[in-house]
Amino acid sequence: MIRIILIGYMGAGKTTVGKALAQELNIPFYDLDWYIEERYRKTIPQIFAEKGEEGFRDIEKKLLHEVAEFEDVIISSGGGTPCFFDNIDYMNQQAQTVYLKASPEVLHKHLKMGKTERPLLKNKTEEEMITFIQTSLAEREPFYEKAQYIHNVDLLESYEKIKDSVRLLRELLNI
Repeated sequence: MIRIILIGYMGAGKTTVGKALAQELNIPFYDLDWYIEERYRKTIPQIFAEKGEEGFRDIEKKLLHEVAEFEDVIISSGGGTPCFFDNIDYMNQQAQTVYLKASPEVLHKHLKMGKTERPLLKNKTEEEMITFIQTSLAEREPFYEKAQYIHNVDLLESYEKIKDSVRLLRELLNI
C-alpha cells in the first residue's frame, strides 16, 4: 500500500508534484483543499470568510483524518495543515510524509504567478507579501521539518523539471 502526504508552504508545488507522482504511480491524487471545497460546496476563501481561520482549521483536521485513511493515494495538504492540532504527528503515523521545501524567493515567484486566491495573502503589496512569506515560513518550518522526508523543489518551472522532481521523489521514497 502506498500512502504519501506532501506538505509545505503554499506555492511550493504540492499539487503539481502530487498530481505528477500519482499519475506516474497510477493511483488517486487528493488535494486536501479541493476535497474540503467539494465536501462543503464552498471555496476555501468562502469558508475562511464565514467561519474564520479557527473554523476552517477544525474542518481541515476532520477531513484530513478522513482522506488519510484512503489506501494507495497521494495527498497534498494545505500549507497550514501540519501546523495545527496534532496534524503533523497524525500524518506521520498514517503515511510517508514529504516536506516540499522551497526558498521564500521561489515561493513568492510561484504565488505571484498562481491564479488561486489565497486568503492569507489577499490585499498585500509586493513588499508585504515577501515579508509575510518569510515570517510565516519561519514559523511553519519547525512543523514541516517533522516530515519523514525533505525534498527540495526550488526548480519546478518546466515540465522536465517536474518530471525530474518526481523521479527524485520516487528514489527518496523507494517506490
